[in-house]
Amino acid sequence: MSIKSDRWIREQAQEHGMIKPFSEKQVKDGVISYGLSSYGYDLRVSDEFKIFTNVNSAIIDPKAFDERSFVTVTADSVIVPPNSFALARSIEYFKIPRDVLTICVGKSTYARCGIIVNVTPFEPEWEGFVTLEISNTTPLPARIYANEGLCQILFFQSDEVCEVSYADRKGKYQNQQGIVLPKL
Repeated sequence: MSIKSDRWIREQAQEHGMIKPFSEKQVKDGVISYGLSSYGYDLRVSDEFKIFTNVNSAIIDPKAFDERSFVTVTADSVIVPPNSFALARSIEYFKIPRDVLTICVGKSTYARCGIIVNVTPFEPEWEGFVTLEISNTTPLPARIYANEGLCQILFFQSDEVCEVSYADRKGKYQNQQGIVLPKL
């Protein structure tokens, strides 16, 4: 299994629709960078956010998630409260090849501000908009900018094709269109 280069990512995006929309170069003037890098792709966060709130004294339960735990916001930027988190979605839609697995890592600009981005791996043949978890680990409010880079996706191609892909097993987060909350 090896990490894939900019050349491979570009080819997969342009010829096979792996990333849409696709930015062929890294855009960085006046924004937190996004687009193609040497060995990854920096995705952008959309202007749709769900900010965690405990105004309803809910308990976080992945088996019975209460949507009232979030306030939905559409904006050019949002404030994530101290020691809290928000959910968002990517602007890009991903279609992962059957022999590829991705890993997501945060961007240094946000990491240096105490912002951690958590995304589970994109499994072989998973597709959809990415639901992003943005944690503010600091005791201060933190601003997140929509339509700018948030995290980097690294692509790893296996030496062999998997027997059963995410699509084959009809994964519960397949073809997600917006911010998708936990499902059982």
